[in-house]
Amino acid sequence: MGMTMTQKILARHAGLPSVKAGDLIEAKLDLVLGNDITTPVAVAAFDQAGLTRVFDPEKIAIVLDHYTPCKDIKSAQLCATARSFAQRFGITHLYDVGAAGIEHALLPEKGLVGPGDCVIGADSHTCTYGALGAFSTGVGSTDMAAGMAIGENWFKVPAAIKVILTGKLRPYVSGKDVILHLIGKIGVDGALYQSLEFTGPGVAALSMDDRFTIANMAIEAGAKNGIFPVDDQTMTYVKDRFFRPCAVYEADPDAEYIREVTIDLSSLEPTVSLPHLPSNTKTVSNVKGLPIQQAVIGSCTNGRISDMRAAAAIFKGRKVHNGVRCIVIPATQEVYLQCVREGLTEIFLEAGCAFSTPTCGPCLGGHMGVMCEGERSISTTNRNFVGRMGHIKSEVVLASPAIAAASAVAGSIASPDDLKEVY
Repeated sequence: MGMTMTQKILARHAGLPSVKAGDLIEAKLDLVLGNDITTPVAVAAFDQAGLTRVFDPEKIAIVLDHYTPCKDIKSAQLCATARSFAQRFGITHLYDVGAAGIEHALLPEKGLVGPGDCVIGADSHTCTYGALGAFSTGVGSTDMAAGMAIGENWFKVPAAIKVILTGKLRPYVSGKDVILHLIGKIGVDGALYQSLEFTGPGVAALSMDDRFTIANMAIEAGAKNGIFPVDDQTMTYVKDRFFRPCAVYEADPDAEYIREVTIDLSSLEPTVSLPHLPSNTKTVSNVKGLPIQQAVIGSCTNGRISDMRAAAAIFKGRKVHNGVRCIVIPATQEVYLQCVREGLTEIFLEAGCAFSTPTCGPCLGGHMGVMCEGERSISTTNRNFVGRMGHIKSEVVLASPAIAAASAVAGSIASPDDLKEVY
């Protein structure tokens, strides 16, 4: 029996000729990632185990992004612990305020991950890098500690679901709508500890940013990882960024999948996830008019330059609705700078948005947009669990940047086409 893309990457990193679903393996790692919340926990485990060295200071990345710029004394101490550890072991890839960004947008931008890599990160959305044809997955902080020490991790080889994409996206439909549609179709546990492997002619019609968004939210279907084939777009993206040799894998023709799901991209409509699960999906046309008090545009899911451009196109010449707070957060310093260069920042500010330095902030209810009881936010983030963005009686609606921006202008859930009738 042949292997899937994920299985081939794991076999290579385990030094095995082949693996199959359910096998327990030890695989070498190309990168170990932590952030300001998870790294201090890993440091404590590292020190408690009596570890005295890291396997390779060039293959560890620590990104201070969740509660930064530090919101309080405790978050400042967490960052200080992470900085001290990086200094102690000469870790070169420490990204701090002013030179950082949201980790899962930053690492591909910096060329730290690439095709064929095996990556773990102490953050559940580490699966983002599957957009580049890498195996990447989230782990706990103790696994991060072990990974930093020995450069290996154990895995149970996942079975796979084949997601066949056909057609092309229509206007105002993006990768966010694709992954929300898929999660709505299979459920938040529909791919539990399985690999979501995207394939089909529709892949070529998706931008790299669309793929990053889709892979990022694979975990919201319970997946171990999400992964895309490596094509010309992938190689164009990594060119002049990623300087290690690329390892390109393709699934075997006889690879075994436990399920196949086909999505016709041309049939998709703008989609949102209503509280309190990403699987609670509805098309915008079915829920438009639902009032909001806040809009958040950013995060590791949708804070890249194409997301900023999509939102700015809606805001240009318009104003955020009275009674709505709109917070725009570019995912990295480079995206922030590009917004300035292209005049997007001016558009956001003139529309009445708050424009922030890169941070995860509101996504996890940390800062920069925490809600009180009874409030509802439309957000381009990835989770809408109870209390995710503040009070347990607040609500989060997940959406694409275009829909979030249109809703901020309308004061309720809306599509850009709805604005043409009124504004």
